[in-house]
Parts: sequence; structure tokens; C-alpha cells
Amino acid sequence: MRKLLALLVLLALLAGGAWLIAGRAAGPIIDIAKPGNMVGQSGELSVLIDRPLTALSRLDIVLEQDGQTLPIFSLPGDASTKVTSEGEGEAPRKARLTRDIGKRSVPQLKAGKTRLIVTAERPVLFGYRHATSTQTKELDVRLTPPRVGVISLHHFINHGGSELVVYSVTPADVQSGVRVGDKVYPGYPASHAGVAGANDSLKVAFFALLHDQDVNTPISVFARDAAGNEAKASFEYRVFPKAYRQSRIEVDDRFLARVVPAILSNTPDLKVDRPDDLVSAFLTINRDLRQRNNATIAGLASKTADRLLWKGPFKQLSNSAVESSFADQRTYFYNGQEIDKQVHLGFDLASTSAAPVQASNEGVVIRADYLGIYGNCVIVDHGLGLQSLYAHLSTIDVKVDDAVKTGQALGRSGATGLAGGDHLHFTMLLGGHAVTPVDWWSVQWVEDRIMRKLREAGTPATPTAPTSATQ
Repeated sequence: MRKLLALLVLLALLAGGAWLIAGRAAGPIIDIAKPGNMVGQSGELSVLIDRPLTALSRLDIVLEQDGQTLPIFSLPGDASTKVTSEGEGEAPRKARLTRDIGKRSVPQLKAGKTRLIVTAERPVLFGYRHATSTQTKELDVRLTPPRVGVISLHHFINHGGSELVVYSVTPADVQSGVRVGDKVYPGYPASHAGVAGANDSLKVAFFALLHDQDVNTPISVFARDAAGNEAKASFEYRVFPKAYRQSRIEVDDRFLARVVPAILSNTPDLKVDRPDDLVSAFLTINRDLRQRNNATIAGLASKTADRLLWKGPFKQLSNSAVESSFADQRTYFYNGQEIDKQVHLGFDLASTSAAPVQASNEGVVIRADYLGIYGNCVIVDHGLGLQSLYAHLSTIDVKVDDAVKTGQALGRSGATGLAGGDHLHFTMLLGGHAVTPVDWWSVQWVEDRIMRKLREAGTPATPTAPTSATQ
């Protein structure tokens, strides 16, 4: 009896210890990835649990606002919530829940503060106990879109060219800019463009109607807050169509033997099936590498300064003749047979061999290196999304982060990259997209399209278009 009693006491102690230990077990790890700190008419909820849903005994997601509990999700779930499995290996190790959490899906939600609460439980001790964890997040519910209105007048856009709009947005800290079809050009504080006395709500944005966009592409100013509420404003503008030139480019063996091996040696990560087949390698360069190089250039748009760096009209290469114009539609021929079509997004400017290449305006160098079809290439940032590109250089005389003045030497012209002879390939970039330099070379255009608007923005004006909200 004593042994049996001792055994029972030991078992009770063990059971009690196991019960206590199980009660201290950690609950599932909860990560609330979305929303950020705001929700609006719409908003995405994304919650990651470190276990599959089948391993949970409870999962509740609610919103608390003004003493009211608004259910969002509970096991076993519903059709409005998407559940995906994550983790390495064949067996799922984590569960991610995503669904809308805005006013549209939770009609009781009101503007103001709310709290998101996620509670998860997993069974322990063979299901006799449960380990619980809770994660909370304070949210601001905003249901009213920002206000935005255009202030500047007289917007004239050359197809393939640029324009400037001045507008006002409230609150001042929301994301805003110009949307041209599927392209977005961010706005900047007008004070950063030299508008004296501009308040925080006054913004400026350069934008473009690209050569490959339809002349009827819709253009509007937008403002979007962190809760996803968006407003837009239309404004008056006129587009001038442009007929682009058709060019015939003859490709011969001498040209291929000069440019193809050089480009391949400077671009070792470019995969070509047969490097010895110069025509095939050329097509890979002209198509795939061109696309990759242009993506690299577009990515440099994020390096633009948030203030205006340039002064006055841009300068064309001194004593240069135009060999090819912006957006020439090029057809390539080899031995009389058409082999490719591409668009030439710049001006080819010819001067003397190894001619000094000067900065077209003030700015900061953001790239000075070899770049595939462009050869030795320098890109200068002029702020607020505007940049200039100088390609096919024989030498580069500047480095990244150098501040340059108008007329300062960047290098010398050459025939590196996909160049048929010594010249400078020059173009302007807006938001990473090539635009015609003709506008920026024009004293009258810079004065009328830009400087006039910046001066006029210094005086109060009435917005020219009503605000329309999209939710």
C-alpha cells in the first residue's frame, strides 16, 4: 500500500508538473503584416500564423471600436478570407490569411481610432490545455479622400514630350502626382522647385505622354492617402501629335564583328546560344539586352533629388549635327533581309571624333559606367524626376555623386556599345522614361511651359477643375 500510495503521489506530481508546464507553453506566433497604421473604404488584412490552421484550436480576428466588437474572422473560416500555406518542404508550416478589412467589407466601421486584435490558440498536453497568444494593432480609420485641385493653366504636350502641372492637395503629406494611363509621375513640394512662399499643400509634377502611348491616353492629377482613399482632378490640356521617322539600318559583318564581341565581353551575364553566330548574338543584344538596359535606366529614377537642380534651358552638344532623331522607327537589314525592328529613344549627335561631351545642365552624376547597348554611359540627375543620358562615350571623366555644372566635361564621344560610328547618343529621361530633348533645348519652351507656371504659383489662384473622389 505504501508503494502504491507513493506511486500515486508521484504520478500526481508528474501530472501536476505537466499541467503547469503546459500552461506556460508559448502560443502561436502572430505577425500582422497589413494593414499599416490606416484603413479606409478598402484595405488589405494580411496575418501570418506560424502554424497551419489545422494545428490551431482557435483563431479569432476582430476590430474593437467605441466599445463595439466587429468580428472579422473565426475558424473554420469563410469564403471572404483567403488562406495560403507557406514554409519550406512539402508539409505546410505556416498559414497566411488575407482579406479586405475596409469600410466596404465591414460596414459598421466608422472614422476614428480602432484596434485590430488577433487571438490564436494551439492545443498542448494532448488537447487538455491550450497555449494562447494575442497580437494587437492600433489603426486610424479614414473614410474621406484627400482634396486635390489643379492651379496651373495652359498645358500643351508634344507627343513624346514633357509638361508641368501645379496643384494643391490636402492633407499635404499624402501621396500625389500625375497619372498618364498606367504611368505615374510623383509630385513634389512646390517650394523644392523654387516657388517662394509656397505652403506645404502646393505641389508640382513633371509628366510625359510617351512616344508609345496613344494621344488620347487619359491624364489626371491624383492624391491617395495611406488608407487607400483616392481623389483625382482633371485639367485642361492639349496634345500635339508627332509623326516619327522611319529609318533603315544596314547591318554588315564588319559592324557585327566590331560591336558584338565587345558588348558580350563587357556583359558576361548575358546568355546567348551561339556567341560565334554574330547575327543571332546581335539580335539577342538588340532585343533582350536593350530591354534589360532600359529597365536599369528606369530603375535609376528612384535616385532623383527631391529638389530642382537645373537652371534654364538644356544645352545641345556643341557644334553637333543631328544624325538620328527621337523615336525613330528603325528597321534592321542583313544581306537585304529584314531581321529586326526597334525604336531609337534619343538623338544621335555627331561632331568631331572624340569630341568633348559636356553636361547639358547642372545636376549630380548617378551612373558612370558601361551599360550594354549604350556602351560607356553617364546619367546625370537634375532633380524632381528629370535626368539626362550620354551614351557611346570613348572615355568617362566623372564618377557617381559628382556635382556637375552646365558645360562641364563628362567624357568624350565614341563608338562603344551598339554604335555604328563616333557620336553622342543623348536623351532626356522623366521618371525613368525617355522623352524628347527638343522641348528641353528650347528657351521658349522652358520659359513658357515651366518657369511661367512656377512664377504664377507664387500667387493665390482658384483650382481650374473640381475634385472627384474614387473609393
